[in-house]
Amino acid sequence: MRKFTSTHFFAIIIGLLFFSQAVIGQEKKPLTLDDYDQWNSIRNTSISPNGVWMSYSYAPNEGDSKLYIRKIEGDTLRTAINGRQVDFSMDNKWAAYLVAPSEKEAEKLKKQGKPTPSSLELLNLATNSVSSIDNASSYSFSKNSNYIAIQKPPSDRKAEHKGSDLILKNLNTDKSLNIGNVSSYAFNEKGNLFAYLVDADGTNGNGLYIIDLSNSRTWPLHTGAFSYNQMTWNEAGDQLAVLFGTKKEGNIELDNTLYWASKLSAGMSSLGNQSTYVAETDSNFPTDKVISEYSRLTWNEKNTQLYFGVKEQVKEHKKEDELKANVDVWHWKDERVQSVQMVQANRERRATFSSVLNLADKKFIQLENEDMPNVSYSEKSHWAVGQNNTKYRNDVTIPGNYADIYSINTRTGEHKLIAERLYWKLGLSPNGEWTVFSRNGEVFGYNFSSGSTTNLTAKAGVSFENKDYDSPVEKPSYGVAGWSNDGKWIVINNKYDLWAIALNSNEAKNLTQGLGDEEEIQFRLTQLDPEVKDYDLKKPLLLSAYGEWTKKSGYYTVDMGKKPKVLRYEDSMIGRPTKAKDANTLIYTEQTFVDFPDYWVADLSFKNPKKITDANPQQANYKWGKRVLVDYTDQRGNKLQATLALPADYQPGKKYPMVMYFYEKMSQRHHQYSMPTYDDRPHMSTYASNGYLVLMPDIVFDEGKPGSSALDDVTSAAKEVIKLGYADPERIGLQGHSWGGYESSFIVTQTDMFAAVVTGAPLTNLISMYNIAYKQSGSLNGPIIEWSQGRMGVSPWENMQLYQDQSPLFHAENIKTPFLLLHGTADGAVDWNQGLEFYSAARRLGKEVIMLSYPDEPHHLANRDNQKDFQIRMKQYFDHYLKDAPAPLWMTEGIPHLDKKKIGPEVMEEKKEKQASRCD
Repeated sequence: MRKFTSTHFFAIIIGLLFFSQAVIGQEKKPLTLDDYDQWNSIRNTSISPNGVWMSYSYAPNEGDSKLYIRKIEGDTLRTAINGRQVDFSMDNKWAAYLVAPSEKEAEKLKKQGKPTPSSLELLNLATNSVSSIDNASSYSFSKNSNYIAIQKPPSDRKAEHKGSDLILKNLNTDKSLNIGNVSSYAFNEKGNLFAYLVDADGTNGNGLYIIDLSNSRTWPLHTGAFSYNQMTWNEAGDQLAVLFGTKKEGNIELDNTLYWASKLSAGMSSLGNQSTYVAETDSNFPTDKVISEYSRLTWNEKNTQLYFGVKEQVKEHKKEDELKANVDVWHWKDERVQSVQMVQANRERRATFSSVLNLADKKFIQLENEDMPNVSYSEKSHWAVGQNNTKYRNDVTIPGNYADIYSINTRTGEHKLIAERLYWKLGLSPNGEWTVFSRNGEVFGYNFSSGSTTNLTAKAGVSFENKDYDSPVEKPSYGVAGWSNDGKWIVINNKYDLWAIALNSNEAKNLTQGLGDEEEIQFRLTQLDPEVKDYDLKKPLLLSAYGEWTKKSGYYTVDMGKKPKVLRYEDSMIGRPTKAKDANTLIYTEQTFVDFPDYWVADLSFKNPKKITDANPQQANYKWGKRVLVDYTDQRGNKLQATLALPADYQPGKKYPMVMYFYEKMSQRHHQYSMPTYDDRPHMSTYASNGYLVLMPDIVFDEGKPGSSALDDVTSAAKEVIKLGYADPERIGLQGHSWGGYESSFIVTQTDMFAAVVTGAPLTNLISMYNIAYKQSGSLNGPIIEWSQGRMGVSPWENMQLYQDQSPLFHAENIKTPFLLLHGTADGAVDWNQGLEFYSAARRLGKEVIMLSYPDEPHHLANRDNQKDFQIRMKQYFDHYLKDAPAPLWMTEGIPHLDKKKIGPEVMEEKKEKQASRCD
């Protein structure tokens, strides 16, 4: 037996000390605001056409981003600080991207009033060599990958002409052509012709030019002392159109002429066919209007029509003729109130009416006008559908979405009424042969050629009405999922399943074979090719899947007439996949509350997925909670769910303080990653990391009782969590912003169940809110309160008592809970005075209220320092009332205005007491 000596004893003690320090070093830390700057979001994702290469950027909350270009099955090839706008050439040989200055350099240039130039880097993927071009603003590869065009910004930002230098680089020979004063450019579809517009100082050399890339010959298609705009190729790439015009003295708008050239091709020996349409010589063209450069030119598929916009010609006002007084006349006959007109003034100056020119006979037809301001047309047919809302515009007693819809023949201009007083319009079919709409949840289809309307959903024999839609307007359907590429079927969403309904017979098929209803999985069609607008029903279809109650998500595949088959359906939130253009390779995100939405790669079967990115490995050093679902039933009998974040060190049976965050339905966020970022909301990851429960409940609304509905569902959810043994009933706080701010403000007046409430940008007086404008749009709030999110169903003048009953302000005397208000003075959604009204009433009534007012801030705090400030103060507020932490000075005494720049949120009450004792 070995003798135990003091040397051995001290060795053991020292060993234990080192071991304990190592264990302590491995302990995870609670997440704080100071840690947020480490967290990255992922941007600039793209995949090469062959599915071999991928790009992505890690963009931290503070600092410069880092772009990665790598082989999916290999290593990183290239990185670039602040790389963005990545594109791969179609032959997979090149990657290009713009590189911006560092954040510090950009801020320095901004303070000096200088532009922040970007450079373009062109990466050879085979050799890993990079060529760089300074001062680039945009670029474009040709479709055949032989060329890249690189536009530079204007040398003089204040110059009247719009042109700047452009470099046209041959990627095979490495030779470049520098072209001056280019205002617009585009390769044709084949990549063998390059067109550009010149807009030079003094109009010298202005015109439309084309370069034949097969022999580098430049053709001037049209030149002159004109302003050229809206150049556009047709889909085949053998026809080109443009507007050119001049401004006559005394006019504001250009008098434009439409020019188009056809039979353009590589190796051409002449300019092909050229035509113009001069509006002022056409007796059918309105004399008070011009063809406008503010609207783009669009070819139809057969190249027989060009669509463009027309605009009223306006005369210049002489300064001496302008009214010296500054007055806005608000008249009861105004179709758009003055505030809307003010907000839309700049847009209105550029507003146009859609029109079409039939090229064969140069027949002009104006499609839109003052009575019919919205027309949708098809590039694949000669049909359009227009909305005439003149009968409903001035009726302020109904929602503003009603219109009569008409079919329009774009060849003849003939109009035909389809339906009157429609609320839900569902658009045109991809082939332009049908328009669809719904009434009371039933979907109707109108065929332009036959002029007949068919109740499509009646063929299925089931209801397609969205009964869960709780706004007090006509209930909609679940919408159109898609159309078959043979023009024979429409696919319509039901709550869970998809129905394929024949357009020319009474046949209807449950495409998902009832599996959606059976398992309460919502299926929706997914199109992987962004250029394809319809579906081949003869081939397997990709379906997204979302479990209503499980919150699982993923993808299935289905063949017409067969049961859907699962591809990947997981207890996570799986994002929409992006497919490589020429390969069966997908990239997509997958996230949970714990797992950041990193990118994964898989084939079309979603088998053997491989994780590509790892944006936030530092998360492993921090405590992180997890989420569980909570089922509950409110007092009205609605079966609902909430998602509950458990503390990182959760111990079953222990009761924890809890913060509740809500808006409307929130349980669908169960698997959403809680990203630490600077904003004005509580971050579930941070609160869970610091010993809180965070509950996000669903809220459903009864008409006329938005506040009461929220009270029911929030308290019902809280009671269920208390019943389950999670939450300490004495330590529950609420937080809501905007509509959630309304709900939290109402709840604080109705119950003393909660220990503290934080309410951001809240609606507090539905009567005054009803009668003011939504500043961002200029629209009056009445329709929002009555028929939209407010769900009141009546105006205050029809039921003033109801508005008072549902307004937090009128119950302020009942408040027994301390509450904190947040509001920005420049809030363009919920007026700052809504917060002030509530604060003023609560203060007068002696309630414990604090209002954090952030000057010049919008609806959501935008200034990073202000975002951080509020995050600190909100956490301090909850920590004090829910965890007995000491209160800072701003909570106990407030901060004098003259001291607001001197005293931050970190100053605690105990520091104030020490200062006072030193003074004594």
